[in-house]
Amino acid sequence: MSTQTEVPRSVKSETVTDFSQDLAQLSEFATLVTSARDALSDEIVSRVASALSEGITLLDRLTRNEGLMRLLQVLDRDDCQFLLVGLADALTATSREIATAAPARGGMGEIVRLMRQPGTQEGLRVLSLLGEHISESMRELHRRGDG
Repeated sequence: MSTQTEVPRSVKSETVTDFSQDLAQLSEFATLVTSARDALSDEIVSRVASALSEGITLLDRLTRNEGLMRLLQVLDRDDCQFLLVGLADALTATSREIATAAPARGGMGEIVRLMRQPGTQEGLRVLSLLGEHISESMRELHRRGDG
């Protein structure tokens, strides 16, 4: 009586098929690695290394800039997101309008007409508020000795 068990023929063929598929995939991967190695000349490797080094240096400088980090934190707030979306839309509309509008004629009459428009008044209001808040912030920074 034999203690050895025979593997059925169907199991053997499935195993051989799986093994040959694995070998084919491994061969494709080896070809890919060889092609990538051949494509990477010394110049390309040097350029990539230089770009990565400059990128890391830039990232280091940016993360050490307290003002930029503060700005990024503030810009992440929902109310600032609305302001940024509004600004982006306004820039797009302004660009289109300037490109299609006739050049300004000039003169005091045109200035008075422009000043009467609600958009002009709102724009001046926005700039006035921005200037007021920037001034307050700058004074506070200097009082605290942060700036």
